[in-house]
Amino acid sequence: MRFISGLFSLMVIGGLGAIGAGLYGKAQFEAPGPSVSETEVFLKRGSGLNAIAAELERSGVITNSTIFKLGAKLKDSDRNLKAGEYAIPAGASMQAVLDQLQQGGTIQRKVTAVEGQTSFEIVARLNAAEKLTGRITDIPAEGSLAPETYFYQRDESRADVLARMQAAQVKTLDELWEKRAPDLPLKNKQEALILASIVEKETGVSSERARVAAVFINRLNRGMRLQTDPTVIYGITLGKSVLGRGLRRSELNAETPYNTYVISGLPPTPIANPGRAAIEAVLNPITSKELYFVADGTGGHAFAETLRQHNRNVREWRKIEKQRKSSQ
Repeated sequence: MRFISGLFSLMVIGGLGAIGAGLYGKAQFEAPGPSVSETEVFLKRGSGLNAIAAELERSGVITNSTIFKLGAKLKDSDRNLKAGEYAIPAGASMQAVLDQLQQGGTIQRKVTAVEGQTSFEIVARLNAAEKLTGRITDIPAEGSLAPETYFYQRDESRADVLARMQAAQVKTLDELWEKRAPDLPLKNKQEALILASIVEKETGVSSERARVAAVFINRLNRGMRLQTDPTVIYGITLGKSVLGRGLRRSELNAETPYNTYVISGLPPTPIANPGRAAIEAVLNPITSKELYFVADGTGGHAFAETLRQHNRNVREWRKIEKQRKSSQ
């Protein structure tokens, strides 16, 4: 009887010990974590529960990897943890960390290619973006990158992001080309891209794009030279720098492939990477008889159908320029 009584006592004590350990583990699992500030943690693809728990403990966001693993298994969550880069809030409990890893609320990193930037400028921005791997050394064809904001994960390659930019531009151009207006003086998609890049560089006012496009379409239809400064500038810088000054008369008269004051038709390549709106404006311009435009001092342009009207607008612009110089 004494033996049975002793064995029963040991079982009770053992049971109470297990209950106590369970309660302790539960309390630790739900208690505030040790981190005093937001902590970035990167969990590599293919990481199992052991590796994830170890990295969380090493990063100082949990106190005990064993308790974290047991908690994940008890909640049947050990196979549903998503890899990626996380910003773990200060004091997050193991329960909160587990929930975050299940939901996949990873850090969203991004890089933005701006409408009108050259391929050289976009590649420079991409090479400067944090947490990407590899480096872009070959500059892609001008106009081949879609200006958008691209989200990426840590350790993604820059080459992959660049490929996404190129694929997006192909998709946009293909889609809009199929919806183009009839009888445009554009032989192919490349010519549409070239003209769209000129429209993109000529105005920063979105409401003007289709109107500026119409002016260039009208000039091409009449066999008139485009006579646009941004093409001349691109011929000088090749998109690798900002000119930072006005064009010289000698540059406007120089015979280069990009000088649309000298050559007829379009330059040989785009002069920037146009956005969707600029491509759409070129392929579906408004109907107008306008052949000229000049800055109006507000950031937009004054448009004209005749040279006489245009010269009057130019005189007004010169007055504004003169007033600005005198005020400076």
